[in-house]
Amino acid sequence: MALVTRNRPDSLERTLRSLRAQHMQPHEVVISDDSDPEHAEATRALALAHDCRYVEGPHRGLYANRNASALACAGSHVRTMDDDHEFPPGHVEACVEAVERSPASVWIIGECLPGEEDTAAPWVCPPQLNPRGSSVTPPAGGRLWAIADGAAIYPREIFDRGLRFSESFRFGAAYMEWGSRLHWLGYEIRHLDTTYVIHHLDPAARSYNDVRCLAAAHLFAAMCHSFVYQPTLRNRALTLAEVVATVRRRRLVGAYAVPDAVRAFRRQRRESLDLIRPSQA
Repeated sequence: MALVTRNRPDSLERTLRSLRAQHMQPHEVVISDDSDPEHAEATRALALAHDCRYVEGPHRGLYANRNASALACAGSHVRTMDDDHEFPPGHVEACVEAVERSPASVWIIGECLPGEEDTAAPWVCPPQLNPRGSSVTPPAGGRLWAIADGAAIYPREIFDRGLRFSESFRFGAAYMEWGSRLHWLGYEIRHLDTTYVIHHLDPAARSYNDVRCLAAAHLFAAMCHSFVYQPTLRNRALTLAEVVATVRRRRLVGAYAVPDAVRAFRRQRRESLDLIRPSQA
């Protein structure tokens, strides 16, 4: 399991207690820590106390840390994890059963908020990207490009192949591009609907919160989706409309965010196309 954390030892301790209370234990737990120095020692102590492997993160943002944690894992599959999650009974067993059932698939796991565990369907499918850069619950029955970057199971082959979360943005909706890209590359994304995670979401305690970064990451994901992965005329029109709307809504922040998004989009487009060109030769 690849767990990322930054500056939240109290939340991390809750996650590790929940994980170690599981009847079946994971083969390994790697904690990649992006914490500032004043929190790093407490985080390292928690990792060791809960029999986890501690590695220092790259300190370049959430998605760089996500990549680092995945690459530090040694197993055949990588289960991503965040430091504000808890797990219901049987969670690890459900993950193992899914991998055994379809080892080549990317499995994504839904979430609920604390106190919602007993509702009728707390494990709604994670959302997928739409052309305006926002996320929507996918319709039933179709192929998914939905993604839950902090609660997903990836075949290790994905990372060995050289695929990575985009590191152009430290935080934000850039992860939605990852799901659309994996779908474009032919990976089957499946919803693991027999379990879920309990997400202790605290918007005030986010690791990063920069409005320009959030706006640019949102547009970046939309551009990649509509101009590379699913380049229909309708998708392109909707993405361009969102670019205009972002500038109007965000004004100066939007005006700076658009070129940030375009630069990241061009970089990702080049990397994605370079990856598939040898197989087309």
